[in-house]
Amino acid sequence: MALREGETSSSSVNDKPEQNSNRVIAIVFLALFIDLLGFALILPLFPSILDYYSRTQDGLYLSLQRGVDWFAVMVGMPPGRKYNSVLFGGLIGSMFSILQFFSSPLTGAVSDCWGRRPVILLTVMGLMASYALWAASRSFGVFLLSRIIGGISKGNVSLSTAVIADLHSPKARSKGMAMIGVAFSLGFTLGPVIGAYLAMEPEKGEIFYRRSALLALTFAVADLIFIFFLLPETLPKEKRVSSVTSGFQAAIDLLSPLALFQFSAVTRGKESPSEKNLQNLKMLGVVYFLYLFLFSGLEYTLSFLTHQRFQFSSMQQGKMFFFIGITMAAIQGGYARRIKPGNEIKAVKRAIMLLIPAFLLIGWAANVTLLSVGLLLYSFAAAIVIPCLSAVVSGYGSAGQKGRVMGILRSLGALARALGPILSATVYWLAGAEVCFTVCGAFFLIPFILLGSIKQQTKEE
Repeated sequence: MALREGETSSSSVNDKPEQNSNRVIAIVFLALFIDLLGFALILPLFPSILDYYSRTQDGLYLSLQRGVDWFAVMVGMPPGRKYNSVLFGGLIGSMFSILQFFSSPLTGAVSDCWGRRPVILLTVMGLMASYALWAASRSFGVFLLSRIIGGISKGNVSLSTAVIADLHSPKARSKGMAMIGVAFSLGFTLGPVIGAYLAMEPEKGEIFYRRSALLALTFAVADLIFIFFLLPETLPKEKRVSSVTSGFQAAIDLLSPLALFQFSAVTRGKESPSEKNLQNLKMLGVVYFLYLFLFSGLEYTLSFLTHQRFQFSSMQQGKMFFFIGITMAAIQGGYARRIKPGNEIKAVKRAIMLLIPAFLLIGWAANVTLLSVGLLLYSFAAAIVIPCLSAVVSGYGSAGQKGRVMGILRSLGALARALGPILSATVYWLAGAEVCFTVCGAFFLIPFILLGSIKQQTKEE
């Protein structure tokens, strides 16, 4: 009888941390979903926004466009104003990712000292300022400033992963990373559709993107209120680093690509990971970077391929991305979140092997049926890799280092997203879709092989 009572008592004690973890995961999921809905509203509007500033003869836009025209000629791009504007849009997207590349580890390091909650609230305030500027913008300079502030403030995504990394249970962390993946999928599925719909029929005298910008601002305000009242602090004071400067140590550790690949910022102090775990972290960082470098290139060139080869309209493009997003959300919400701790790397390797035939099918597809099969494989694999790699990386480092570890990981991803689209677009337009997608598919063998050298840790460091 006493034994039974003891078991019941032990069970109730163990249930409480699990309930708290589930609550934190639910709050992070909803906050990130609201944030990504607002962020994704602008995605289908970029070409129209660039056309708008071109038509209005905006001075800054035209001077930058001349620079893009010169670059296109220098690298031998096919002539045509349409492609040059796409390249220009890609450069703006790269600028956003570069800013995110710098901001993610910095905000992560600050949160290791101040705590997650106040820094997340600051980043959301930055996003509010960005969306307010976008809504008020009448010139390309103000619009560009809104994108710059938005890029700097986008460190809130890495902070969300740091909050999940603070959870004690490996099972909870794996589930949390999977739910972050679901938030991304749903946000990037619904956001562009809503943004495009709001821009369809503007009132007389109203700029077509204003409603989307105001809705993005509304989402950011709602996100701020939601986080302020519901998100608990997950990093206790006793586990924080002593000062922001000790979190930074040297700016080169956080801002140099070489230092990021070395995870130098987590090697300082008494809580430095063991040599074996540090080597695993470095390898995981390389795999994460290579995967997103190749994947973001496909993302960027996919709409060009379907427009050229199958003459997809904007609505058909929207339906295609909706299909991809819904498939990813279903996989992440069903399969990915049930992957047992310790099996993430095996799941990533299987997913990467699916991406190779996916790339080949998409690149060589002669009809929409083959394209759809390729997109299905692509969506399944894409739903697995990032959540699983994030879950694995979140198991490394002490409690006071998690923010820096996840911030560095997000920065490597931002760097990959800044470089991948520009380089893949160059290959696509110089050598064609078949060569571009075949080469990308073949290069996926590199992260697959590198993962074979990592032995996943079964216990927390």
